[in-house]
Amino acid sequence: MTDLLTHAEYRAIAQNLDVPRAAFIDGKYRAGTGATFITTNPATGDAIAQIAGCGAQDVDFAVEKARGAFDQGTWSKRHPSDRKDVLIQFCKLLTRNRRELAVMESLDSGKPILDCETVDIPETIACIKWHAEAVDKIYDQTSPTGDDALSVIVREPIGVVGAVLPWNFPLMMLAWKIGPALAAGCSVIVKPAEQTSLTALRVAELATEAGVPHGVLQVLPGDGPSVGEPLGRHMDVDMVSFTGSTETGRRFLHYAADSNLKKIVLECGGKNPAVVFDDAENLDHVAAHVVNAAFWNGGQNCSATSRLIVHKDVKDALIQRIQARLRDWKTGDPLDPAHHIGAMIDADHCAKVRSFLEATDRGEGPFIAPIIYDVAKDDPRAHEEIFGPVLSIITAGSNDEAIEIANQTVYGLAASVFTANTRRAIRAARDIRAGTVTVNCYGEGDIATPFGGYKQSGFGGRDNGIHAHDQFTEIKTIWIDLTDPTDGDNIA
Repeated sequence: MTDLLTHAEYRAIAQNLDVPRAAFIDGKYRAGTGATFITTNPATGDAIAQIAGCGAQDVDFAVEKARGAFDQGTWSKRHPSDRKDVLIQFCKLLTRNRRELAVMESLDSGKPILDCETVDIPETIACIKWHAEAVDKIYDQTSPTGDDALSVIVREPIGVVGAVLPWNFPLMMLAWKIGPALAAGCSVIVKPAEQTSLTALRVAELATEAGVPHGVLQVLPGDGPSVGEPLGRHMDVDMVSFTGSTETGRRFLHYAADSNLKKIVLECGGKNPAVVFDDAENLDHVAAHVVNAAFWNGGQNCSATSRLIVHKDVKDALIQRIQARLRDWKTGDPLDPAHHIGAMIDADHCAKVRSFLEATDRGEGPFIAPIIYDVAKDDPRAHEEIFGPVLSIITAGSNDEAIEIANQTVYGLAASVFTANTRRAIRAARDIRAGTVTVNCYGEGDIATPFGGYKQSGFGGRDNGIHAHDQFTEIKTIWIDLTDPTDGDNIA
C-alpha cells in the first residue's frame, strides 16, 4: 500500500510541477506543426499548460524516424535480454518519479489522487515490468514433421505501431500498449487523448533516459483529425492499437481498409452487467464489489458495472447495503486523498452524463456524485454507455431471466456473477457473452490474463498477458528441407 501524503502536500507538489509542452519525437521534445491547445484541470477549469499540437507533417516525420530505428535494428534486433534490461531500468525511473506522475495524472484527468497513487501508478509500472520479464521467456516453436524437414515457427516484431489512448486511464492504457510492443521490439508512436497528454510525454522522456533508442518511443499530442487519422491512414504504419469509444474505433477499420490494410486492434465500450442470483451469499460483500465496480474512477471506465441485474427476492436487501456503502464515497477535489471520485473529464462529457440524469439530480459544475436508478429493461440507461457514476438497477424474475437480460446489449466486455452455487456460476460465466466474467467479485483479472471484448466491445486481439504480444508480432514459418540433395530428385 502506497503511503499517501496530505491534501496540502499534494497541492504543493502540483504547484511546482514542470510539465511537458511539446511533442516527443526522435528522442527529444519538439514543437509540433499543428494547432496549439491548452490542457486544463477538469476540477478547476484552470489552464495547466499550453501544448504545441501536432499535425500530419509531424506524423510523417515521426513515422520516418520510427521506421528508420526499426530497420536499423537498434531496438528491434537487440538481444531480448538487453531489451529486458532497458525496460527494467525504465521501470526504476518510473518508480523514482511516481509521485510526480501521480500528481500530473490527477491534475490532467481529474482522477482522484487516491486512485493515481494506489492503482494507476503501481499497475503502470507492474505492467511494463511484467512484459519486460517476459521478453526472454517467450519461446518460438517447431511443428511436427518427418525426418526430411524441420519447421520453425518464430515471432517477429510487427514494425511501426500506432498506439491511440483514451483519457480515462492515460498511464495504465499507455502501459498496456507500450509494455508488450516495446518488449516485442516494435517502434511505437503514441497519440494520447488531447485532454490528457502530459504523463505520456513525460513517460517517453523517462524511457529515453533509461536507454530506449531515439525513434523507438514517440508521443504526438493533438486531436483525432490532426494526429489520429493521419496515423491510421499512414502507409508505413504496420498496426494500430486503439482504446476508446466504439464509434471512433470503427473509423480505424475504415482507415486501414483505405490504406495498407494495417492490423487494427480495438478495445472499445461496454455496458457491463453484475448479475446477482437469488442464492447470492453475503450481500454486504456483493454490495462492496458492486459499488466499487460502478463508481471507481467516477464510472469513467469501459469495464465499469453500469447495470445491476438482480433477482427480485434479494433486490431490496442489496440496494439498502449499496446505499449504505455509498455514504463513504466522497466526491470533490481530486488532490484530496479523502475523495473517491474526482471531476468529470470536461464540460462536454459532464453534459452527456447529466443528460441521463433526472432533472432533480443534475446539478452543476465538474463533479457528479454517484447515483442509482431503478429502471426497466428498455430504458436507455439500461442500454447506452453513460460513462459516468450512474448505476442502473434492473429486476429479474428468475436467474435464467437475469442471464438473458445480461446478454441484451451490443457490447460484451466484462461481467460479474454472484451466486453460492458453483455449477450455476460456471454455467452463467459460459452463457454470458463477454470477454471477462468474474465470479463473486468484480475485476478484470490481472496482468497475466487477456482483456478484451466480444461484439462491439472489441476487435482483433487482447490486451494483457502473453496474448498481448500477439498484437505486436508477426508469425513466420521457416521450413528447412533436410533431404540429401545428392540422393537425386525428391520432388513428388
